[in-house]
Amino acid sequence: MILQGKNIVLGVTGGIAAYKAVDVVSRLKKLGANVYVIMTQNSTQFVTPLTFQSMSQNYVVTDMFEDPKTWDVEHIALAKRADLFLIAPASANVIGKIAHGIADDMLTTTVMATEAPVYLAVAMNTKMYENPILQNNLNIIRSYGYHIIDPAAGRLACGDVGAGKLATPEDIVQAVVDYFGHRPLEGKRILVTAGPTREAIDPVRYISNESSGKMGYAIAQEAINLGADVTLITGPTALKPPAGVKLIKVVSTQDMYEAVMENKDVDAIIKAAAPSDYKPAVVHAEKIKKTDDGMTMEMVKNPDILKTLGEIKTNQLLVGFAAETQNLEAYALKKLREKNLDFIVANNVSAEGAGFDVDTNIVTIYEKDGSKTDYDCLEKTKVASIILEKVIEKL
Repeated sequence: MILQGKNIVLGVTGGIAAYKAVDVVSRLKKLGANVYVIMTQNSTQFVTPLTFQSMSQNYVVTDMFEDPKTWDVEHIALAKRADLFLIAPASANVIGKIAHGIADDMLTTTVMATEAPVYLAVAMNTKMYENPILQNNLNIIRSYGYHIIDPAAGRLACGDVGAGKLATPEDIVQAVVDYFGHRPLEGKRILVTAGPTREAIDPVRYISNESSGKMGYAIAQEAINLGADVTLITGPTALKPPAGVKLIKVVSTQDMYEAVMENKDVDAIIKAAAPSDYKPAVVHAEKIKKTDDGMTMEMVKNPDILKTLGEIKTNQLLVGFAAETQNLEAYALKKLREKNLDFIVANNVSAEGAGFDVDTNIVTIYEKDGSKTDYDCLEKTKVASIILEKVIEKL
């Protein structure tokens, strides 16, 4: 059986869709999984703990302060036991708690303590789902590497029509199966660069750009999900790195160049970083004081990391990015050709929804043979998935 011996912790929250979680348990059991259920107090108003206990054949936890059934600290024991943590349905309330680190019941406390991958199957009223607060909370959760199983659209129990229905039990279980079974990058080594670089002017000033690193971090996370051994070389960002990566922090373009050259012996390199092309010719030892005459600064070129990789590559797959504000196709194709790339991901950073420090992107992927594929505005997590699907095709 495909999930034989896998330990799945299932969190059930309050909502009419809670009854569908019984079917999820049944399907997971039939695939060989061990299922351990945590119910919120609100969820017990829709389905009894006895139902889940009968289906899972394991004791169901509902209360942090009930008498312990083992000598283990229950939430820590379940957190450690989980090979995958699934919340279905995931209500707006629990999504908000998780997004902001609130751990005030057994479910949220256990999620906070687990190192297992976490999947949330979203279900709620359409207007609640469309609320920008909820959408922002989902983006926060995604940025931490949690996986969202999007709701289906249709007629809801409240009578509204729209997005918000819990995904079918079949789709929810398939997401679990895909995690354990669909790991096409198992054994592959992927190097990802992310974020900006900083070029010092003096001890307190530097030249940089608006890159947040979100695209590169999303690619690193998706590569981890697909089974790859991932090295993430990152400039200064405010992002939490994905669990499981080999993390190398750098500051300047020269730092990034040296780190990439030291770690270039991999199967694929994805250069999503935005290193500075130029740096000051002189870095002043003391803070420069302003004068009435203004200031002129001489700039010199930084090493071109992507071009160097293209010149020395052997069998590696090399993927570049082109962040432009005009002549997108011409510049992208020039970069693809001159830097010996296998494909390039191009975007107009001046377009709404595609610039730096946002959670979405609008990209076009150009191939060596001159073909291209345009994509609408998508979450960067989805763009990362598209990029890695293409990497898998070419490896």
